[in-house]
Amino acid sequence: MTHLGDLEIFARVVSTGSMSAAGRALGFSAAVISKRIKRLEDRLGTRLLQRTTRQISMTEAGQGFYDRVLGILAGLEEAEAYASGRSSQVRGTLRISAPTSFGRLHIAPHLTGFMKDHPDLKLHIVLTDDFTDIVAEGFDLAIRIGELSDSSLVARRLAPVRRLLCAAPSYVASHGTPKDIGELASHICLPAHNNDNWKLEGPEGNLSYRPEGPLVTNSSEIIREAVIAGAGIALRSTWDIGRELRDGRLVQVLPQWEGSHRLTLSAVYPSRRFLPAKVRMFIDYLAALYGPVPYWEQ
Repeated sequence: MTHLGDLEIFARVVSTGSMSAAGRALGFSAAVISKRIKRLEDRLGTRLLQRTTRQISMTEAGQGFYDRVLGILAGLEEAEAYASGRSSQVRGTLRISAPTSFGRLHIAPHLTGFMKDHPDLKLHIVLTDDFTDIVAEGFDLAIRIGELSDSSLVARRLAPVRRLLCAAPSYVASHGTPKDIGELASHICLPAHNNDNWKLEGPEGNLSYRPEGPLVTNSSEIIREAVIAGAGIALRSTWDIGRELRDGRLVQVLPQWEGSHRLTLSAVYPSRRFLPAKVRMFIDYLAALYGPVPYWEQ
């Protein structure tokens, strides 16, 4: 009889496109993955995958087998979701990817309550500003800020994202306050680490402004600390500088203008018919925590 784990390994190799990626997602070496696939093919008496140095593709038998394996795994997932849904306790490991600054400011401080409610669940959280292929890298979900471009993923909106122009009171005292967008040219601006134009929306509609400044860095957090220290004017998200605006360490500049990109804070996860209880519970926890008007906007 075929081992259920071999079916999961086969499905993961197909979905990720390589044995090494499947191994990373499942916690095995590529050699172990290859051995398990070979064992499965020997047991079935047919080749499921065509292997070359560049890619892996399915044979005709492999395609038919894969279609049926997905049904088996979906049924198992449904059974697990049903059983775990009847209990408040979830077990296993929940792998999460999140942006570095947001994870530090708005996920890490709130983990204690979730972990107390789910003592049998292990959290594996990776903070990175790089794009994460959550399927290939074996994550259960990712927290993302922006627009969902991958239609193979499901997204749940957690909160809106607003961006404001801001500066420290010390900078304003030394350099004055710009009265309109044109006056930004005579001020020190702190572009984001990707050096993109500032997309703004205000009384004159939408415009794109190219900020110029003496500081170049690949770190968004350096820009954040620099604007708080009085180095210049920056365009920052309210989740990033809400506390500083409230306590007066930053003030809004040109309040009639805001970032024009309608960004969203979302939880994204692989498209599945049945959402695992551990994923659903963590997303529900964040959604309740942030609410329709997130606390950093209050």
